[in-house]
Amino acid sequence: MRLWLNGHEWVKRGLLREGIIFEELDNGFRSVAEPARLQTLSDQLSADDIQGFFDRWLERLPNPYTTDERKFYSYRLSILQMEFSLTQVFTQPRYGRQFFEELIRENLDMGRPDRVQLAFNRRVTRRTPGRFRTRVITTGVDPSVYVDYKSSKIKQYYKHGRALHTELTINDTYDVGLGKALKNFDALREIGRNVNRRLIEAQCLNSNPQVESSTFADVVLPGMVEGRRTPSLRYGDPRVMAVLTGLCGFFPVVAGFRNRDLWNRVNPLVGEGYTQRQMTHDLKRLRLNGLVERPKGRHSYHVTPTGRRVASLFCKSYSKILKHAPYDEQDFSDPAGSLIGRAWKALDRAIAVTISKYGLTA
Repeated sequence: MRLWLNGHEWVKRGLLREGIIFEELDNGFRSVAEPARLQTLSDQLSADDIQGFFDRWLERLPNPYTTDERKFYSYRLSILQMEFSLTQVFTQPRYGRQFFEELIRENLDMGRPDRVQLAFNRRVTRRTPGRFRTRVITTGVDPSVYVDYKSSKIKQYYKHGRALHTELTINDTYDVGLGKALKNFDALREIGRNVNRRLIEAQCLNSNPQVESSTFADVVLPGMVEGRRTPSLRYGDPRVMAVLTGLCGFFPVVAGFRNRDLWNRVNPLVGEGYTQRQMTHDLKRLRLNGLVERPKGRHSYHVTPTGRRVASLFCKSYSKILKHAPYDEQDFSDPAGSLIGRAWKALDRAIAVTISKYGLTA
């Protein structure tokens, strides 16, 4: 016997009973008069409610056993499939379209083993079964992003031109280290919420790796932290950029990484002659600048949130702007030159005007 229960509809019934006004967005909510109450009702759905729903219908449906015979039998529910959704409504449709297009462009590698383990909080090794991939599927004009992890998957799409919909489907609870018994419902719900939010956080860091100006200065300039001198990480230095690139493509927040793990990624970028002793020195620089951390008593490192932002910002701005847009005077003088070239020329004119206005000329 199979039982289907829609959590959104269960919550909508609760809102209707309490007279709370809401606006539907397909199977979710576009707006609600009391958001806090909506969240409270969502949190109240429990394994007991599901069991009670099943028991009520069991009394109504035909049963091959008599009333006396049923005393000797009991039904135990197991979880065949669970879905968890996160719907984030944009104030303007154009903002959602821009964000989703950016999301697709910047996260086509999210399904890689080293990335997907960040979202699922599970270690992925060579012996871990299943496929790890990212797919973009177009239905009509609205694309969807699918991230596969073992027998489970995350689907993201732009819902009805209003919201970013992130939906995790767990087809096998053992994928996340739990059994199929209904008693695991609350634990699975917490895992589902965390997976969706971690995925969004990772995507936001990739799409908008902003850091404060003070953080930028702390990284590129030497300083002092707790009485110790912090070495600088010079922006544009080939070795520094190679190390940060290794961090960008490597998010081992679950199991961490060791010296050799990062060296294997950085060595091909730096070239011949890059030793593990140099890797040790670079790890020290990263740690003193707060980009990685090493728990006490451990030999493994973890990338900090600041480390992810700095590494992503440095590498993207360098590879997408500076590296591909050298200051070419001939290109800038061409009216049909590059967009960046024309912008640099406008910047030069603005600087010259500012110098003249405030009398800063020598």
